[in-house]
Order: sequence, then C-alpha cells, then structure tokens
Amino acid sequence: MSQLTGFNVEDMVNVTPLKGGEETQEPKVEELIAKLRRLQQGKRALEEEIEELKSVSDSLQKELVTLQTEAYQLRGISKEKEELCRKLQFQCEESEQDSARQFKHNKKSEELLEQYRCEIQEFKLKHRKQRLFFCRLKFENQLHQLIEQHKNLHSIFAPERLPDELESVENTKSQLISAEQLKLAQLHRLSEELEDVRKQKQLGATTAETQDQ
Repeated sequence: MSQLTGFNVEDMVNVTPLKGGEETQEPKVEELIAKLRRLQQGKRALEEEIEELKSVSDSLQKELVTLQTEAYQLRGISKEKEELCRKLQFQCEESEQDSARQFKHNKKSEELLEQYRCEIQEFKLKHRKQRLFFCRLKFENQLHQLIEQHKNLHSIFAPERLPDELESVENTKSQLISAEQLKLAQLHRLSEELEDVRKQKQLGATTAETQDQ
C-alpha cells in the first residue's frame, strides 16, 4: 500500500546520487509539491476505499445479524411445527383407537339388540301358543258340555225329534272338530315358527363366537 498514483513515497525523501562524484542534487520544490499532491490524492482515495470497505463490512455484519436472527426464529418455528405434528399424530392415533372402540361397542350393541329381538319374538310365539292351547281346552270343554246337553235333551224331547236333534248335534260336532283342526294347524305353524326362531338365535350366537375368535 506504499505505492499510490504511480509514485513511491520513498522518492520524496531519497536523493538521486550523481555519477562521477558529482554533488547531490536537491529535488526541486515544484516536484515536491506535485508529489505531495499525488500523495494527498492517494491518501484521500485510500480513505474513501477504507470508508467504503467499512460500510460494506457494516452492511455485511448487519445482514449476518439479520440472518442469524432469522435462523434462530426458523429453528423456533421448526420446533413448534414438530411439536404440533407430534400432537396431531397423537390425536390421530387416539381418534383411531376411539373409532375402533366405538365400532366394537356398536357391534356388540347390534348383537344384543338382535338377541333381544329374537327373545321377544320367541316370547310372543310362546304366548300365542299358550293362548291357543287354553283356547283349545276351552273349546274342548264347550264341546263336551254341548255333547252332554244334547245327551240330556234325549230324555226331554220326543223320540220323533231325536233324529233331527242328533243330526244337529253331529253338525255342531263336525263344526267344532273343524274349528279344532284349524286351531291345531295354527298351533303347529306357530311351533314351526318358534323352532325357526330358535335355530336363527343359535346360528347368530355361533357366528358371533366365530367373529370374536
């Protein structure tokens, strides 16, 4: 950095020796002034360059501080995002587990509901069967009573009316027998429906046990 604007600082202080023992020639005043001016210009240029480098250094330092601040903020944001991601993943896993538990609970509820429906239907069929059975007993009692009444009428009415009364009794008996057969057919059909319900219930229980295994 000792050379500026094409001259050396040492030129100002060094005196050029003369050949052949000549006396040292003192530099001229104009040359010294010119060299001084060039030196001052070089100094100003150097100061401006130093100032510019300092400004650039300050800008770079500020930019470095800004980048460091942004990097710190980005690291904080990244940590927050990672924590949020972990929380969301945990919530997602909990939701999946809750859904699985709810699905299992709903499945058990449906199975219990189906079982209750079968039991209610079976109870209704049993009740209808019992009611038909009691109706049959009542019908048989009424039939016996009518037979006894017609038997007793034999001693009350005249003998010439006996064939008509017997025919009437036989008709009534036939009607009662037909009604009894109808009731028996209904009772048989209800028994078959009850047996089907029991089979469906057993099949549902077997299927539920297979799914649980």
